[in-house]
Amino acid sequence: MADFLLELRCEEIPARMQPKAKEDLARLFADALAKAGLAAGLIETFATPRRLALIAKDLPLATTAVSEETKGPKVGAPPQALEGFLRKVGLNAEQLTERDGVYFAVVEKPGRDTAEVLAETIPAIIRAFPWPKSMRWGAASITTESLRWVRPLSGIIALLDDAVVLCGIDGIVSGRTTEGHRFHHSGPVDIANAGAYIETLRAAHVIVHFSERCKLIREGAAKAAAEAGLTLVADEGLVIENAGLTEWPVPLLGRFDEAFLNVPPEVIQLTARVNQKYFVCEDSAGKLANAFVCTANIDAIDPAVVVDGNRKVLAARLSDARFFWEQDQKKTLAEHAKGLERITFHEKLGTVADKVERVAKLARWLCEEGIVAGNPDLAEHAARLCKADLVTEMVGEFPELQGLMGGYYAAKEGLPQEVAEAIRDHYKPVGQGDDVPTAPVTVAVSLADKLDTLMCFFAIDEKPTGSKDPFALRRAALSVIRLVLENGLRFSVDSTLETMTDVISMGRRDDEGQACRDDLDALLLNEIASGSAGLHWFILDRLKVQQRDAGIRHDLVDAVIAKDDDLVRLLARVHALQAFVTTEDGTNLLAGYKRAANILKKEGWDAQSRLPGLDPGSRSLSGDDEEAGSRLGGRDDVVVQLSYTPEPAEAALIDALAAAAPRAADAVGEERFADAMAALATLRAPIDRFFEEVIVNDADANKRAARLALLARFRNAVHRVADFSRIEG
Repeated sequence: MADFLLELRCEEIPARMQPKAKEDLARLFADALAKAGLAAGLIETFATPRRLALIAKDLPLATTAVSEETKGPKVGAPPQALEGFLRKVGLNAEQLTERDGVYFAVVEKPGRDTAEVLAETIPAIIRAFPWPKSMRWGAASITTESLRWVRPLSGIIALLDDAVVLCGIDGIVSGRTTEGHRFHHSGPVDIANAGAYIETLRAAHVIVHFSERCKLIREGAAKAAAEAGLTLVADEGLVIENAGLTEWPVPLLGRFDEAFLNVPPEVIQLTARVNQKYFVCEDSAGKLANAFVCTANIDAIDPAVVVDGNRKVLAARLSDARFFWEQDQKKTLAEHAKGLERITFHEKLGTVADKVERVAKLARWLCEEGIVAGNPDLAEHAARLCKADLVTEMVGEFPELQGLMGGYYAAKEGLPQEVAEAIRDHYKPVGQGDDVPTAPVTVAVSLADKLDTLMCFFAIDEKPTGSKDPFALRRAALSVIRLVLENGLRFSVDSTLETMTDVISMGRRDDEGQACRDDLDALLLNEIASGSAGLHWFILDRLKVQQRDAGIRHDLVDAVIAKDDDLVRLLARVHALQAFVTTEDGTNLLAGYKRAANILKKEGWDAQSRLPGLDPGSRSLSGDDEEAGSRLGGRDDVVVQLSYTPEPAEAALIDALAAAAPRAADAVGEERFADAMAALATLRAPIDRFFEEVIVNDADANKRAARLALLARFRNAVHRVADFSRIEG
């Protein structure tokens, strides 16, 4: 067994590409070995700004001899078929083996030295490497056949134990020599073998382990902040980025002018993070401090010089941010909002100003209808200003601050707190981990914004397809669901969407607005017919996905969606149903329901069927023992008298239904879904006994019809709670 080292040295590799490059190198190398019949005991990869490396341990010194067998044509096949097969395998007819009337080509392949396999593999990996962006360089770059790499490739180390694996590409020949740190080590560095690679480079001030550099930055930055009496604002993304920018990371703390703290803290943090890759710190009160931590790539003789240089650069960036902050405040948000008329929201949906007009109307309507318990005037005011910061200098520089800066500007302008908060948070929730607004005015604006986006894009037939969702409509639907559920908003999705079409065309020309309105009307009308294509069902489908991830069975959601589209009530009903169907009573009742439903289906008996031999309109039937007869409803609006004395099991089910059905219906109406399930549970024993003791398809037509009606009544009672036909099992 032997260990193999491969290092590909080049100019600075972008930090964002390094983690994926490590994965790709390991994958390409393992695949190449597998094709040659080799496998390593362990493959470990490394990445620094100037090198991509791999160590493969426990490689066999040679491949084993193999015998490859290829099936050919049948004996007696046309000569053309045999000739084609011989050309394919490179043999003559005498070298073929015949077995069971079929020709086989058996080729013995001798073993090969691993070094020989690696010499072929390395250039192939380099040429096939899937960099997101790559370049050509030098005189050879005039042809498209020249080597492409992320940055100019300058050296290759290829060592199998202590020996160099000779290979080359584009004039670069493999060897055992590399380079150390750009500033801390001059001259070449010779690597003896794979085992010495990590420590030899460490001695040359290069830490090849990406995770080790991350740890040094994470702990060093926190220590530098703590020594100054501050707390580092954790930022793992920044740790990873700095690890990709340095080979010998040294965190250093610096200070900037306190006057810059007049700028919002998010602006300072973004300026430091995005422009300079610096960490920021907080004081003991949790407020942003006038301190930063930069990650140097050298162990400086005088760290203060390095810190001062970084401070000057950061000061210039913060000066720009302060200028934007001050300039934006010279105009009110209402004045900024006029600029939205110049920004196209979508070519078929008008400008952002048009969208704002729609959102303002929807936000007011949500409050006026009582769906959201917010002030309609404040909701409309906030909605009309919620996108105004999109045309400010600050958001132009940092798009991540949209909404947030609008909130700051609104507060500075002296607008009501509810308006400022709504402007700040109306984009939330953006993702699954994002906070959900709870302030009523904010909820109204956020919900209106997302519903408008969904309705508009569905109206112009820009629905998500497969994995494609260019307008993030799935995310918008999930945000709507989270807003509704976490704020307990009560409304029917279907009827609310239909009502909202009245304002969808606001801010557009009459002809376009009417066309948009017609599209929405058609969409909503088609939802019931299509069953899945409309926005109503799109939102409910997103609910199913969300609840599936939360451990709720999809079939139970289907069973309740068939009855309800008030999301809060729907989910409460689903939770009660899931708790019920997992019990013994629930499982057995479901089995009884399925049996009853199958019988009714086989007999063609539905809710509109008349009872053969019975007259529902008379509501009275003669019989030998009418007083002993029980009242039986075949449909909700039909009550009849049995014309015969029911059997004990039949009478027990009739009595159980008479007690349970009203209880379940009342409980559903009062949203006591656990009680509704408890009422259904009382039917479990009677329905089991009924099927054990009673013949449904009796020869007597009256008995047969009445028993079918009884089963239908049982089915209807269950359906008041949920559509059990959609439940699996």
